[in-house]
Amino acid sequence: MKEDRVGIIARTLRNAIIEQAIKPGTHLPEDTIGDSFGASRTIVRAALAQLVAEGLLEQRRNRGAIVAEPSWNEARDTFDLRLALEEIVVSRLAGTLQPDQIAALEAHVAEEEKVRNVDEPHSIRLAGEFHVMLAEFTGSQVLTQYMRELASRCCLMLALYSRPHSSECGVTEHQELVALLKKGDEAKAVKAMRNHLQGVIDRALIQPPKREDRPLDEILNSYSSD
Repeated sequence: MKEDRVGIIARTLRNAIIEQAIKPGTHLPEDTIGDSFGASRTIVRAALAQLVAEGLLEQRRNRGAIVAEPSWNEARDTFDLRLALEEIVVSRLAGTLQPDQIAALEAHVAEEEKVRNVDEPHSIRLAGEFHVMLAEFTGSQVLTQYMRELASRCCLMLALYSRPHSSECGVTEHQELVALLKKGDEAKAVKAMRNHLQGVIDRALIQPPKREDRPLDEILNSYSSD
């Protein structure tokens, strides 16, 4: 039960950070989070530690957990690492996906289609989750762990730097990737993944968008209801 609550809090904070409802540089007081979830400080600290490990938060002396604000150079390095990992994932999956896995990917892409050009932060989060699903379907815990961490960091960076409505091309590219994986065309799938992530980088901007500040407890309450 303790692990479940830690996971719920971490997932809620992760979604709110990736969608930039909680802005970079925001202090996350343990008592505010604990009050929102009815959780002890021990549980809250475990959830925050998980997000620190993922690179979404920074632990600062005398200030506690702060939402990370990665630089553009850090963003590029992270995407380079992710590209290498994604190519490994795609190579393993080409021609090996089971019917239920293909159906799950197609359903996820359909969900991405619903929100593209409508809800950009949500679109960014769904895009990251698509790539984590691919890693999970390899059956490798190592690949899944690293992909989840890199995807979370990249989603934060996209929330900071991506152009408005940049998700449109991403959804189309995800559809192409699923089709190539179904066919088992490893070489074309790897090339499509490389072009996809390079396109994501190329569509990014340097300056983060301005977003309205909201009280932390209000944000957590809205995400907790999902």
